Amino acid sequence: MKELELLAPAGSFEKAKIAYLYGADAVYCGTSSLSLRTRADMQDNDLEETIKYAHSIQKKVYVTLNIFAWDEKYEEIIEMAKKLEELKPDGIIAADGGVIEVLKKYAPSVPINISTQANIVSLHSCNFWYNNGAKRMIMAREMNKEQLRYIMENKPKEMEIEIFVHGAICFAYSGRCFLSDFLSCRSANLGDCAQSCRWSYNLYAEEKNNPGQFMPIETNEHGTSIFSSKDLCLIKEIPEIIEMGVDSLKIEGRLKTEYYLASIVNVYRNAIDDYRKDPLNYRYEKYLKEIEKIKTRELTTFYFNDRKNMDIQEYDGHQYNEKYQFGGKIVGHDGEKTIIDIRNRLQVGDTMEIIVPHQLEPIEFKIEKMWDFDTNEEIEKINPGVKNQKVKMILPIKCDKDWIIRRFKG
Repeated sequence: MKELELLAPAGSFEKAKIAYLYGADAVYCGTSSLSLRTRADMQDNDLEETIKYAHSIQKKVYVTLNIFAWDEKYEEIIEMAKKLEELKPDGIIAADGGVIEVLKKYAPSVPINISTQANIVSLHSCNFWYNNGAKRMIMAREMNKEQLRYIMENKPKEMEIEIFVHGAICFAYSGRCFLSDFLSCRSANLGDCAQSCRWSYNLYAEEKNNPGQFMPIETNEHGTSIFSSKDLCLIKEIPEIIEMGVDSLKIEGRLKTEYYLASIVNVYRNAIDDYRKDPLNYRYEKYLKEIEKIKTRELTTFYFNDRKNMDIQEYDGHQYNEKYQFGGKIVGHDGEKTIIDIRNRLQVGDTMEIIVPHQLEPIEFKIEKMWDFDTNEEIEKINPGVKNQKVKMILPIKCDKDWIIRRFKG
C-alpha cells in the first residue's frame, strides 16, 4: 500500500501539537485574516512556530489562504506569500485564481493545494489546476466513490488527491455559501461564517383556501434546523478509500476543542493503521463506538456511497453525547501526582477516561483523591472558574504532557 497522510485541523499551535501527538501526519492552519476561519487562534508568530515544530518532528503543515479576496486584500496576501516562501510550509491551500497567481509569483518553491472551495468534481478540473501549477487537489465533498475512483485511475501519477473523511458539511457547495453574509453581514468566503445554516428556523405554509393565512410547520418548540447538515463520517469506508490510493484523508474542525481533535484523530489513526496491518479483519464498529462519544451532530456518509442519499439533514440541531465531557489536559507532574488543566467540573468519585495516543480503547478510572494545585490541600471538587485552572490527582498509568482525559457520566 502507498503512503497515506492523515491530515488534521489546527486552529492554534497548541491544537497542532495535540493533533501530532494523537497521530496526525500533517495539519492545516492559517492566519485569521486570510483563511476561512477568522476566529481561529493562529497569528503569524504561531504559524511560524507551528511550521518549525512540525518539521522538527518530521511532520507537515499546510497553510490556508483560501479566502475569495477583494482587491484591497492583495497587499496583505503578497506579504504573506513572501513570508511563506521563507517559512517553507509543505503546501499552501488556495481557491481564488488571483491568489494562486500571487503564490506562483511570490512563493514559487511552496506547492499549491487547490482548496475544496474550488469545487473540484472532475478529472478535467483536476487537470486544469495541475497544468496551472497545482500539486494537490482537495476534492469537493459532493463526489461519490465511483467518481473519485475514476479520477484516481486516470490522473497524472504525480498529482495528489485529498478528500474529507470526517467533520462538518456545509449547506452550500463545498463551503461556497452566501447565506451568512446575506443574513448577518459575515462572509463565509472571507472566513467569518456565522453558521446561519445551523440556526433554528420556523417555517410557515400559506393556507390554500385562505390567502394571507399562514400555518406554522414545526418539529418542536424551537422550530427546526432545516438547513443544518449532519457531520460527515467515512470510518466504515476507510478500506475502500485506502485501496483507491488516495493521498490524504482530511478531518474538518479548526474551531473544535483539543478534546474533540485528540479523540477523532486518534480514532482515524488507529483505523488506518489497523487496516494496513490486517485488512481482512477490519471492523468499523469499534471505531464508530469511540466517535459516538464525541460527536456533535448525527453522522452521515453524505454522497460518498450514494448520490441519492437523503440521510443528510440534522433537523433537531446539535446532538452532543452528554455522557462524555472534556475533563482536562495533562500539563505536568509533581512527584507521583499528575497536574491537569481542567475543562469541566470534577469531583472525587467521578468516572474518567484517559485517551491514550495510538490506542483505541481509553483507560478508565475513578477519581479517588484530588489536591489543590496551589496549596496542595486535598479537595473534594473543583470548578473551572478561571482559565488554566489546575488540579492534581493520581492516575492509573503514566501519562505524558498534553494527553487528554474526559469525564464519563453514566
